[in-house]
Amino acid sequence: MGSTEGGDGVSGVQGTAATRMNLLRSQRRLVRVEKGVDLLRRKREALVTELFSLARPAVDARAVIGDLAGNAYPLLHRALAQQGYAECQAIGWPSRELAVEIRTGHVWGISVSDITARPPLARTLGARGTPPASVSLAAAEAAKQFEVFTDLLLDAAPREMLIRRLGEALARTSRQVNSLDHRVAPELRSQMATMRRTLEEREREEHLRLKHLLKRRKPRG
Repeated sequence: MGSTEGGDGVSGVQGTAATRMNLLRSQRRLVRVEKGVDLLRRKREALVTELFSLARPAVDARAVIGDLAGNAYPLLHRALAQQGYAECQAIGWPSRELAVEIRTGHVWGISVSDITARPPLARTLGARGTPPASVSLAAAEAAKQFEVFTDLLLDAAPREMLIRRLGEALARTSRQVNSLDHRVAPELRSQMATMRRTLEEREREEHLRLKHLLKRRKPRG
């Protein structure tokens, strides 16, 4: 009598029938999984390299933007205190429209966008069309600082978006590697080992059965 595995011809993992064909299929699938893990690891390394190349410029840009914001907001508060909200709002009228050209592309299969063309934001007081006599020094300086501030934000925005999407892709790729490497591949190896044991046991049973049959048919002297 064989064991439960050998008796029904089904391996213990996922109820896969223990046949030579299924064993071969599992071997082929394991090869594909291992190749997939290798490709995903290479992609992960490339994503890490790309992120590191963007990290330093991003950190530097954030520092500059932070310093500029630290200067611009106090000037705005001073202008509001000197001229009031309504007058400051009137100085900024009409609102300015800004046309930009955006190009889309792909980095490691990730959809990204970049601002390829736009007019400069920083202007002189005369270019703003505001009478100098109606604008306090704080308001004029605040307007200038916020134009430069917005200019830097527009420069930094595509890079920040790319960093965020690369980070998401890196996390997703790492999850895929872990799933294939620590769950799918071990399950396949376990499945294959179980099928091999079942097939070997079945072969032993067949051999013993044949041996017993031949012994019974052997003529007695």
